[in-house]
Amino acid sequence: MSHQVRVAIDVGGTFTDVVKLVPGTGELRFEKVPTTPSEPTAGVLAAFDKAEADPSTVETFNHGSTLGLNSLLTRSGARIAIIGTRGFRDVYLLGRTDRKVMYDFAYQKPEPLLERYDTFEVTERSMFDGSVIAPLDEEDARRVAREIAAREYDAVAVAFLHAYANPAHELRMREILTEEAPNVEVTLSNELSREYREYERTSTAVLDAYIKPIMRSYLRALEGELAERGFEGRFLMSRSGGGAMTASAAREQPVNLILSGPAGGVVGAGGFSRLIDRPNLITIDMGGTSLDASLVLEGAPVLYHGAEFEGLPINTPSLYIHTIGAGGGSLGYLDEAGALQVGPKSAGAVPGPAAYGRGGTQPTFTDAALAVGYLGVDTPLGGELTLDREKSVMALAPIAEELGLSVTQLARGMVQISNTKIVGAVRAITIELGHDPKDFALLSFGGGGGLVAVDVARELGVPEVIVPPGQGAFSALGMLMADVQHDYSRTTIQPLDELDSAAADALYADMESEASVALEGEGFGVDRRAFSRVVAVRYSGQEHSVTVDYPSDGTDPRSVIREEFDRLHLRQYGHTMDDPIEITTLRLHAVGVVDKPDLPQVAARTAGDSYPTATRTVTLPDESQAEYALVARESLLAGDVVEGPAVITEHTATTVMHAGDRLEVGPYGELVISIQKGA
Repeated sequence: MSHQVRVAIDVGGTFTDVVKLVPGTGELRFEKVPTTPSEPTAGVLAAFDKAEADPSTVETFNHGSTLGLNSLLTRSGARIAIIGTRGFRDVYLLGRTDRKVMYDFAYQKPEPLLERYDTFEVTERSMFDGSVIAPLDEEDARRVAREIAAREYDAVAVAFLHAYANPAHELRMREILTEEAPNVEVTLSNELSREYREYERTSTAVLDAYIKPIMRSYLRALEGELAERGFEGRFLMSRSGGGAMTASAAREQPVNLILSGPAGGVVGAGGFSRLIDRPNLITIDMGGTSLDASLVLEGAPVLYHGAEFEGLPINTPSLYIHTIGAGGGSLGYLDEAGALQVGPKSAGAVPGPAAYGRGGTQPTFTDAALAVGYLGVDTPLGGELTLDREKSVMALAPIAEELGLSVTQLARGMVQISNTKIVGAVRAITIELGHDPKDFALLSFGGGGGLVAVDVARELGVPEVIVPPGQGAFSALGMLMADVQHDYSRTTIQPLDELDSAAADALYADMESEASVALEGEGFGVDRRAFSRVVAVRYSGQEHSVTVDYPSDGTDPRSVIREEFDRLHLRQYGHTMDDPIEITTLRLHAVGVVDKPDLPQVAARTAGDSYPTATRTVTLPDESQAEYALVARESLLAGDVVEGPAVITEHTATTVMHAGDRLEVGPYGELVISIQKGA
């Protein structure tokens, strides 16, 4: 059978989302299956089956997995060691002396992934300019390698001083480890980051080594099972920086997958923003476990360096995403002071919310949404899971009784607390960074996004909410829009006025040559490659930098960089200065261009037709009840208008709008909701 199908599967904490696209026919299908934490490949294969996608017909398979992230969250990764330069054994454990919250007396340093017993040092030393002042002592290196083998570590991170400038000693150390400790996985810091900052580079290598054995095992198992089913297409993994990487590259550098979970949705939002001509979007992606908020500016997601996992830095490019513990499975409980809280703890996939009838007994956001009428027992989730109102009431009742509230009062309180937390997350990426929410539209997706989006937008003054097609599985759809991406960098700190453009061009050419080899090996010809040069720039004496495009058209880069730096610094920080500026790092984004799917347009309503409606009773904040129109999204066509109050149900999610709000269906089936202030 000819290869004609594209499939994307996004494994979340509660559900696994799947999108099937058949470009030849325009078929676009969204499905959900439960995530299977104990057997990760089973949920992925079940998703193929649910979407009726025969792997032998699949041309491209895009995959996002939280397996590496979850192994970090649960501290269930590999047993690892670090090898550093003699005299610098404690770079990783000492970390930085700065504190993220300056006046927080309860602040504690992030918990490291290993103990000092697991750190080793080898005699060698390179300088910041790459010169060697102490050659690698190979006998010393072999002694350490033999000890690592004897202690039976699973993986080792090699992070030598200034290896970003001269990686030769790290490369030789790997050869020695391969000879003396062949069963140990090896991560070299220079292959993940060719940038200065020893602690950040070491932390990145440690995180990579920590999840490498489990990710390699998973990807090999999944590749094997797909091959048995006849899969011969391209297998791509979603990466933290918003692009994709081949599964074989992901096995070598799994650290790029840690923050990839929400990246697909943000990439999809960037593509969708251009499609519907909304260049500036706030995105909220509410799943079963968490909510991710991000921005699309001028049609592109915001990329930055400096991401962290629980305070541990990751020195690779990532999308700017703010995550909080507010999902459909977030648990409601009373804290030590007796106050009601929602999240960040979650019921997860097992047992899930009480309403799912899978053994959950604690109340969750989903149970509260069912109790107030946002969700109903009349529209099964994913077409299969019918919610149980009685079980939700039973879960909510004990806390309601303790607080002297009715079940619906408690449920309204839980919904309001979640909304307030989400408003705070959006404020953190807009107002606190100098952006006015009124200048944006709110793109809402994820299984729970439509339940909160209108309330969040009204609170922030955002004028419209846009719900894309297949909102419950939109992150998976976004993965289909991601190009294969490689990132390269070279640290070269110097005043901008003294920049040697010929030397910079030579460094960029070196990175482009390296990228061309990688992309050629992944099947991308010269006509499918794209390179973009950027440079990290800062005021002299400043700690952190702004990323600016580096001109590649032969013009003098100094004046162009200064002008663009001033513009971006003003946009990101609200001010500029006349101080001299310096460049710190040259970076290259290399892309293997994949064919983007064309989203099918929906038919327009013909005269005389109308969509069917029913009603659903919703409890309002003042405890009164109102009848909301109940509309199936599948019955809506382009140009249709729905006046609030209404509940829009669909296969993978639900959208709620209130009195005064107005919904119009766009050409791609997107729901564009105009928000009535004060409704």
